Amino acid sequence: MPPELDPGFYRPAQGIVASKQPGEIIAARQVHLAYAAVLPINMDAWQLSFRSTNTRGEPIPAVTTVMKPRTPAVGSRPLLSYQFAEDSLGQYCRPSYLSQVGSIGPLAGSSETTSLFAVPIAAAQMGWAVVVTDTQGPDQAFGAGPLQGQITLDGIRAAENFAPMQLDGADTKVGLTGYSGGALATGHAAELHSTYAPELNIVGVAEGGIPADVRAALKMARGNAGSGIIFAGAVGARREYPALDNLFDNYLTPAGQLMVAAKENLCQVPTSLVLPFVDLDDIFTIPNPFDDPRAVEVMDQIAMGHSVPDMPMFMLHANPDWLLPIAPVNALVDNYCSDPTARVQYLRDHFSEHLTLDVFAIPLFMKFLADRFAGIPAVQGCTIDDAGSVLLAPELWTTLLPQIGPFMLNLLGKPVGE
Repeated sequence: MPPELDPGFYRPAQGIVASKQPGEIIAARQVHLAYAAVLPINMDAWQLSFRSTNTRGEPIPAVTTVMKPRTPAVGSRPLLSYQFAEDSLGQYCRPSYLSQVGSIGPLAGSSETTSLFAVPIAAAQMGWAVVVTDTQGPDQAFGAGPLQGQITLDGIRAAENFAPMQLDGADTKVGLTGYSGGALATGHAAELHSTYAPELNIVGVAEGGIPADVRAALKMARGNAGSGIIFAGAVGARREYPALDNLFDNYLTPAGQLMVAAKENLCQVPTSLVLPFVDLDDIFTIPNPFDDPRAVEVMDQIAMGHSVPDMPMFMLHANPDWLLPIAPVNALVDNYCSDPTARVQYLRDHFSEHLTLDVFAIPLFMKFLADRFAGIPAVQGCTIDDAGSVLLAPELWTTLLPQIGPFMLNLLGKPVGE
């Protein structure tokens, strides 16, 4: 049932949450997953309610979905942490709900979670365990990157703590991947790993469509097609950062107030379609609203670049990205690579755009993580490369094509992993 009707699992009593350690499981239940909510997937899957921590250091509940192949592992099984670009403000937009048989995912407009659920299925078919966490927290704080990073790391802890997953605890090789809103959670998790969850054996991170600087994205959203979804990120961030209340409570125009009210409970596609092509400056009564000092302070906290990830990174971005500007990503890579210990492979695609690269990136991310799981050393130091199109990369096709047949059989009921 939707999270709104299931508070016992999604919002357990605060006393219970506070009594747990980060990543400690509060409750678990088996679930039946489906592609597009209507095609059941034959794999082992559970939902876990667990304790995490918000950006103020307070205990909060969180939920993740863990899954594994039907077949026994040969040796140690790696764990993929896949972060969807949820990009939503409604509770019913959570991946833990939308991935189940009979959810309203296709009707709710969560195109990312509905269509790209193929990725966790393919990963499990490759023999990997998978954890898909609702990274936006109990209040659906879309845009609050540090919160999403911490919840992601605690979701991995919960998966490793769950005996039916048959993992090797903290020795489990873990890979993280996400694109766009999923990269917001993934990138912050990578930066926070060494201080928040250093015991996790994260061997690689692959991310693309990177929201390196949310404030830059807001400034770019001046009457373009991405205005609706980018502003939804500010609405979501306000739920975690009350410092934004002054801006929203005192300086929104009536049209801006209507826009916020319309977005409050929508999923990805509908919230993108609420007033796209609006210049965000036009819905505030002050010019350059996100230059307000309190807003700047929050946006600086949400921006990436506060620490250098301590694992190999594969970063991918489209040079003509119309939603998330590439300049902050270039600056982020330069920031990382100023540290001699950084291991970064950065690839810029010059012909893709934001949405198409989301799909094209998946095989490249899977290949990068498969190599890390296999113990193949990552490139030392930093490399920065430019490609006309990643579609010309042979490894994209050698990774993708062998997965198509098994995936189609999985949709027809074949046990995942056989």
